[in-house]
Amino acid sequence: MLPGKPVAERVLADVTARADALRARGITPSLATVLVGDDDASAGYIRIKQKQAAELGIESPHSHLPATTTQEQLVEVIRGYNADPAVHGLLIQYPIPGHLDYDAALAELDPDMDVDGMHPMNMGRLAVGLPGPLPCTPAGIEELLAFYEIPVAGREVVILGRGATLGRPLAMLLAQKRPTANAAVTVVHTGVPDWDRYTRRAEILIAAAGVPGIIQPEHVKPGATVIGGGVRYEGRRLLPDVDESCEEVAGAITPRVGGVGPTTVAMLFRNVITAAEKARG
Repeated sequence: MLPGKPVAERVLADVTARADALRARGITPSLATVLVGDDDASAGYIRIKQKQAAELGIESPHSHLPATTTQEQLVEVIRGYNADPAVHGLLIQYPIPGHLDYDAALAELDPDMDVDGMHPMNMGRLAVGLPGPLPCTPAGIEELLAFYEIPVAGREVVILGRGATLGRPLAMLLAQKRPTANAAVTVVHTGVPDWDRYTRRAEILIAAAGVPGIIQPEHVKPGATVIGGGVRYEGRRLLPDVDESCEEVAGAITPRVGGVGPTTVAMLFRNVITAAEKARG
């Protein structure tokens, strides 16, 4: 089993030390969050992030906007945080109400404050190998593989899913020339009728489709490492892409709950502390 909690604990211990060093210089790291509307799950995610921020000594100013908020009002809030020197990171909780344009709102963020790593400029930085905030789930998966000393360099990695938040950025990340990456990466998706032909040959298989139970034991090469990155929710019930029966075939596998989730949150706060350090030199 490859639980994410020990990985997250190591990352957050580093974040804590770096936050302490900043406070010793009179700088308090800060993560601002914006929530539009009253979605219970989104509000819950904000509370988790605020609780984690408090434990790390990171301030967490928050703006909760009504569901009737206009695009102009949302942009005004974003620009206000961009201009506040006391705020180092900014997160717009997704999803937002359907009448609003999330991509346009995201583009208003100062790219250096984009702790989700999803601003178009930061995705471009990733594509060409320049430093910048990394998307949290892909970065967390790379960190998880490194923590458990699973070789990646030169191995065949297959990612099932091509989404902008996970599949595509993860493919770029794991193909880069670094000791914890440098893999032969194939991206396949459910639009490919025989997608399982690719997953069955993977030495490392990463599910990022958001289709519950799509990965079954017959789709996995015996002894492969299997990472469940994609999930869907029915109410509060989490439905992962990887069926639990895949444990019988895989050599190493993330658990149904507590795999990639904790590492994603940890990478968010790594981005926050890096932004604070950069802003303050």
